[in-house]
Amino acid sequence: MNIICASLLAFVTQLGASTGALAQQPVMPPLIKIIVPFGPGASTDVFARAVASQLGPRLNTTVIVENRPGGSTLIGAAAVAKGPRDGSMLLLTTPSTVTAAATVRHVPFNMSTDLVPVSMLGEGPMVVAVSAKSAFKTPAALIAAARAKPGSVTYGTSGSGTLAHLSFELLADAGAIEMQHIPYKGASFGLVDLASGTIDMMVANYSTFAAQIKAGLVLPLGVTSRHASSAFPTLPPMASVAPGFAVDIWATVFAAGGTPLPILQRLNAEINEIALSREMRALMATDSQAPMVLGLADLRYHINDNYATWKRLAAAKKIVAE
Repeated sequence: MNIICASLLAFVTQLGASTGALAQQPVMPPLIKIIVPFGPGASTDVFARAVASQLGPRLNTTVIVENRPGGSTLIGAAAVAKGPRDGSMLLLTTPSTVTAAATVRHVPFNMSTDLVPVSMLGEGPMVVAVSAKSAFKTPAALIAAARAKPGSVTYGTSGSGTLAHLSFELLADAGAIEMQHIPYKGASFGLVDLASGTIDMMVANYSTFAAQIKAGLVLPLGVTSRHASSAFPTLPPMASVAPGFAVDIWATVFAAGGTPLPILQRLNAEINEIALSREMRALMATDSQAPMVLGLADLRYHINDNYATWKRLAAAKKIVAE
């Protein structure tokens, strides 16, 4: 009898706790827009549409994706930063928004306060690639040449203040070398010169180089992660010859600063679970990223640390985005 009473009491207590938890669930907006600051077809756009398809049913609401490219991603980011603080407008972006906020002269919002990170879908390394005609076959050979003749090694990017530009400047500091920056009006133009051997190297996510690598025009040299990457087990980390160097790309969802904590917590929990789904894992793998599930506090620290690093580097090198 005592056992039955105890079991019944436990069940009633658990039921009450569950009911209380449901009652505390925040009221989510009837429509949520995920703003992508890149054009249709970009990997971030693909990620956003996959998230939207799963997030809607989970929240019992409608979730749509809207592309707002331009302004080095700051147009789309500003729309969310200045948007409603109720979770109805989210931003899914990459480190490009953080580097732009660190290097553009007049940013239309405060990166640290007007946007709050909600969930990081995934994170992974970039690839440093050279022409197949290059004499550099290892990171050590590249660093040695740059030290022997400062300024002789060239690297191409899609412009000043971009993630690629800042990454190479960070590599130069870590490796105690000096390289020459060749900015282009788009990564595709740089790829043409990389394949021909006009410039020595570029850095980007693997998908940027995939076609040229398969065609035998470009060779991957190393990865930008601090340690060897499971995505590229045969490539050494650039940190092996430039101690302390590490740059990862990521895809993160942001909301407007001031969004109520219960809404942020619900979004964090749901999107973290989506990031671990088989569909999202497969999509992120094509961009060499793996799920990175973080709580709100750890995620905010991670993003703020990224921003502080690029802000310091841009100030020290006097880098201003074009």
